[in-house]
Amino acid sequence: MNYSPLIQQLIDAFRRLPGVGNKSAQRMVLHFLERDREGGRKLAAALVAAMNGIGHCEQCRTLSENALCHICANTGRDQTTVCVVETPADVMAVEQTASYRGVYHVLMGHLSPIDGIGPETLGIGNFVNRVVQHDVKEVILATNPTVEGEATAWYIAEQLKLPILQERGVKVSRIAHGVPIGGELEYIDGSTLMHAFAGRHAMTTEK
Repeated sequence: MNYSPLIQQLIDAFRRLPGVGNKSAQRMVLHFLERDREGGRKLAAALVAAMNGIGHCEQCRTLSENALCHICANTGRDQTTVCVVETPADVMAVEQTASYRGVYHVLMGHLSPIDGIGPETLGIGNFVNRVVQHDVKEVILATNPTVEGEATAWYIAEQLKLPILQERGVKVSRIAHGVPIGGELEYIDGSTLMHAFAGRHAMTTEK
């Protein structure tokens, strides 16, 4: 079916959402146009406000509308324990367990040379400097248990093998227990993830 240019433009916009195909996009567009135009206006306004107002936390790199996200700015959090995750969705997944009280570093992805994603893109150098300059006692590597996630965790662990950190006794651990190989944190239930954190082990990069 051929829609008018504006309707087709809106359908194409909805198709950008993950898991939304052409049919689903059509249904959403027609719903707003036929039954909920006020809701559509509110959605459009919220999207514009979010796109213009949300950036990244200066410390952990997660999504935030302030210089520091609410977790980094919370003086009640344990600033000596830093959990490294791939995405803001992973932060939400860990937070839902209500068992972790440290702070985060969000990579916004994983190492993927074929896609041009290297250490600089993930802010790994800045993260290592953060660990060196602050009184960090433990780094928990909670990248996804995929091939790319494991490679990223191994690389970060290697970068943290600095004499100054070893002298300070900084612990580098990797969550493992309860997290299936090939899974992604945002799709793992809170109970399983809580046990994964409780069962974390020291990270080793020796081959």
